[in-house]
Amino acid sequence: MPEPAPITRRSRVRELYAHPLGRDIVDSLAHQVGRSPRWVDNPLVGALRLGALPRLSGGRLDDAFVDALVGLLAAVPDRPNPGPMPLREAWFKEAVFYQVYPCSFQDSDGDGIGDLRGILSRLDYLKGLGVDALWLSPIYDSPMDDMGYDIRDYRKVLAEFGTLDDLDALIAGLHERGMRLVMDLVVNHSSDEHAWFREALADPDSPYRDYYFLREGEPDTPPNNWRSFFSGPAWRWFPEAGVWGLHLFSSKQMDLNWGSERMRADVVDMVRWWRERGVDGFRLDVINLISKTPGLPDGNETIGALTGFTGLEHYFHGPRLHEHLRQLRAEAFDDPDCVAIGETPAIGAQMGKLMVGDDRGELDMVFNFEHLENPGRTRFDAYRYDLRHLKRYYTRWQADYGDGYWMSLFFDNHDNPRMVSKVDPRSEHRVAVAKLLATVMFTLRGTPFLYQGQELGAVDQRFVALDELRDVESLNLAAELAATGTPPDEVFARVLAGTRDHTRVPMAWDASGGFTTGVPWLAGDGGHAEINVASQEGDAASVLEWHRALIALRRDSPALVYGETLVERSGSRVWRYRRRRGAEEYLVVLNLGDRPARTAPPPAGAELLLASGSGTGSLAPYEARLWRLG
Repeated sequence: MPEPAPITRRSRVRELYAHPLGRDIVDSLAHQVGRSPRWVDNPLVGALRLGALPRLSGGRLDDAFVDALVGLLAAVPDRPNPGPMPLREAWFKEAVFYQVYPCSFQDSDGDGIGDLRGILSRLDYLKGLGVDALWLSPIYDSPMDDMGYDIRDYRKVLAEFGTLDDLDALIAGLHERGMRLVMDLVVNHSSDEHAWFREALADPDSPYRDYYFLREGEPDTPPNNWRSFFSGPAWRWFPEAGVWGLHLFSSKQMDLNWGSERMRADVVDMVRWWRERGVDGFRLDVINLISKTPGLPDGNETIGALTGFTGLEHYFHGPRLHEHLRQLRAEAFDDPDCVAIGETPAIGAQMGKLMVGDDRGELDMVFNFEHLENPGRTRFDAYRYDLRHLKRYYTRWQADYGDGYWMSLFFDNHDNPRMVSKVDPRSEHRVAVAKLLATVMFTLRGTPFLYQGQELGAVDQRFVALDELRDVESLNLAAELAATGTPPDEVFARVLAGTRDHTRVPMAWDASGGFTTGVPWLAGDGGHAEINVASQEGDAASVLEWHRALIALRRDSPALVYGETLVERSGSRVWRYRRRRGAEEYLVVLNLGDRPARTAPPPAGAELLLASGSGTGSLAPYEARLWRLG
């Protein structure tokens, strides 16, 4: 196959869309403004030259925008493998992962903070649910500015969580039960209290100086115009050293310089140290941000206005990203049983394929977040999520990812509110919505990732004031909005819609909470009295038992793991798809709305396995049905 021509200002829009990064950029921008990317299919639009976009956009785009776009695409010469690849079976494809947020899962000593011994005491619950791998959010030593994602010592456990001996006991307990441990690996940045950073800041000649992005300058002039994901400039002034330090996240999370060979070697050595302790894999936090454009040039203001983050084009897919990922795979994750899962904000389907393709030697899966918000919406918008977007998203991804690629399936995590509440906050629909989402997650092709409490149908919290929140992102946003004159009630309403604390409240084990004998570090709204493990155990109609049934079915059904996904024609409010491998076949039918919906009956001889409603006639609101066809 001939090499595609490089993208230039004279390239046409259709050539831009044929480029993997170009397609992802167009799809992402269309999603953010609430438009369909299908406008590119218009022959007149497709024939437009990129250089003409500033003139045709009426001034909304400028020449600098086009130049930035061309430069981005030029830095990505690779294309996903267009040919068929064999299906590679692997444990992580068949597994069910469960994310534990250590602060909030189980407290063993009454201090109000979850800990490792508390997690160990609940392993039998996870085993009984059908979990194969525990994904543990950071337990490293940390000042906890961003709840452990600001690491002070990569080889030490935070005292509130326990000790290395406690972690060894947890690993042993998992392995004894046939389960595995995946740890969060946060190496885009470290805490400003890490020994590397302290030495780098103290001595300009320190060998650790190039581990970070430290720039001399004046206290009122940051080195560039990049913005932080956590509000404000992405630079912090250190008066004691007369330098600026780069932080894409909180001002205590200093970005590591992956251009430093010595820093990369230290990361590899640290990962291998954890592997030797028995860790089975890693979830790599914001891993696509590790490569920055040399020189750290200013971001394009138009791109910043479109995305909300000026400078994004210089680090969301940097020039050495794939090189760094391949080094990690070859030197740190060299055991084929070691799973590497990348959190990759702003990365779409095509660029994701360049990271997870079996022929690439980089990652096994990535987390993409486009499905979590409707087009034109952000996490901090208060709105009702339209499930038709979920149908379109997964239909596209399932068709695009062939046998040589693998995707993750998830809805809840520590960075987002509860999906059930986003879809329909009315209590009368909670159980049906939770069962529908679970059905999607366990019957599509990919690896399901549960987050603690999701298996109960947990919902958002009814916080009443800002001082109840602990999330640094939410508090920074509140301060930024207040500084612009936004009225306090509007500030709180916006923060409440998207705060990460909705999913960070303690796990509900029984009607009294069951998390701690002390005062919990983050108080919920008392919802545990109604939604908890004890009240759902053994109740065949509960969300918990629905999850157990789906997990057990998936475990015994190769078609639900490796089978092809065949989407059937249906009305926009109904989603019908089949999973098939050999003679084994299943039919899934879902009502995506809050009103009854008619649908065609299953083929003759179909066996109804699960139904969240009556299972016959019209679908009840949000009803899910699953049949075995063969």
